Amino acid sequence: MSGMRRAREKTDHRPQAMMSSTLPTGPLDPSLLTTLFIVLVPLSLLLLLLQVKRNSRGHPPCPPRLPLIGNLHQLGPLPHRSLHALSQQHGPLMLLRLGQVPVLVVSSPDAAREVLRNQDHACAGRPALKAARILLYGCKDLAFAPYGDYWKQLRKICSVHLLSPKRVQSYRLMREEEVESMIGKISSQASASANVIDLSEVLYSFTNDVLCRVVSGKFTREEGRNRLFSELVGENSALTSMIFVGDYIPWLGWLDMFFGSVARCNKNKARWDKLLDEVIKEHAVRSAQHGGEENDGEEKDFVDVLLSLQKDAAMDFVLTTEEIKALLVDMFGAGTDTSYITLEWAMAELIRSPRAMRKLQDEVRRGRGSVEGLVREEEVSQMAYLKAVVKEVLRLHPPAPLLVPRELLKDCSIQGYSIPKKARVFVNAWAIGRDPRSWESPEEFRPERFADGALDFTGNDARYVPFGAGRRICPGQNFAVAALELALANLVSRFDWELPGGLTREELQMNEAPGTTIQRQGRLHLVAKPWGA
Repeated sequence: MSGMRRAREKTDHRPQAMMSSTLPTGPLDPSLLTTLFIVLVPLSLLLLLLQVKRNSRGHPPCPPRLPLIGNLHQLGPLPHRSLHALSQQHGPLMLLRLGQVPVLVVSSPDAAREVLRNQDHACAGRPALKAARILLYGCKDLAFAPYGDYWKQLRKICSVHLLSPKRVQSYRLMREEEVESMIGKISSQASASANVIDLSEVLYSFTNDVLCRVVSGKFTREEGRNRLFSELVGENSALTSMIFVGDYIPWLGWLDMFFGSVARCNKNKARWDKLLDEVIKEHAVRSAQHGGEENDGEEKDFVDVLLSLQKDAAMDFVLTTEEIKALLVDMFGAGTDTSYITLEWAMAELIRSPRAMRKLQDEVRRGRGSVEGLVREEEVSQMAYLKAVVKEVLRLHPPAPLLVPRELLKDCSIQGYSIPKKARVFVNAWAIGRDPRSWESPEEFRPERFADGALDFTGNDARYVPFGAGRRICPGQNFAVAALELALANLVSRFDWELPGGLTREELQMNEAPGTTIQRQGRLHLVAKPWGA
């Protein structure tokens, strides 16, 4: 089955992740590669005969490449693993050629520190990929906006008004109510289906519901929009995981029209437009009914905040409606994926490690006499092992293993190598998190390695960058971690979990789904037994 068909099927259940806080570049679709070879094989053979096999002087090592497509064929279905394997042969800093685009691949903490910290000013650009240009209103979002004054203003809006610690804390009641709803759903399904739960479906629904409520309000589920938002995010994920020829071979960009991907992008953008226009209009009408004043009795979601900023005369930056919509699309994609993927891997890793599961349950259940009652956020803040579990899951399974690609703003020297302006940069956070020089037994699930709390999500330590680092670090990390810590605490507190049908923990599927995200392959079915039953 082709990569494109796989992506289309995912939209019916749980979309392939769009980003960690964001959009990844896509793996090469085998059907697209086949078509390119059929169309371009005469030219490729000619160029192959004329090619002089040599590395550019002063550039990092580069694996042998094919004419025209360069190293595109070496990405494979799991690019982070393919690039890690290449780095084992050619070094932690490689300069590949994807089509006509030079791509710097960073696979070690030292190289990552140089790119994300020391040379952050030169590596802060973003490539204007075709899917992002269409789906994100000409890259007017935060994730793919070009580095400059506009991006700085968006970053300030997100950091101060949408995702600040104070604002994240203000969403506490929403998170707790959605977690309680999830726990109730699991309890109902367990009693009606011999305790076997499709936990993948439950977790994706939970993370989508949290984002829908925080972004567009508490009535979204009642209006039936949660499912529609889920479909749109899923289609965005499928589209941004595809290869667009024009992104890598610009003079052949016209071929994208024949694969139908451009038409699909335009169609999904039109659906986003219609839905977001309705949501924004309803929020504006509700605000007008209150005379433009905040009603303390109502939740303030992202749309409320952005519309109030749009009217704020004190703002030196005026948000347009298109810019608001681009930010909202960003929030839906990034917020849903990080929490969902991490929660699913966390439950799978805990099932495979009964010792870690017992230790976590002991911590979460300590002082709680019965299954009754939700574990609250003030309790979660004191749970050191819970936090260590989340960090260890993100080390092993960062949702966006290559982060969001960067682009060099100027020629620069990195670790003594010359890197040209406009080169794209892939930081392999997955490989860095499994570097044996930084981590003892890196393939093992050991939350205890984070017991002292020294490593955090700020990106200050290049050994651990699941959310990136520097200027382009994901601003939603606190929001994502707050939701998944609360959800995980209640999942392990309220239920004892087992594998169904006599399946042993060694037999539990831990393969990754094809793509540029670390999504687990297949659904996670577990037996849920209420604690104390």
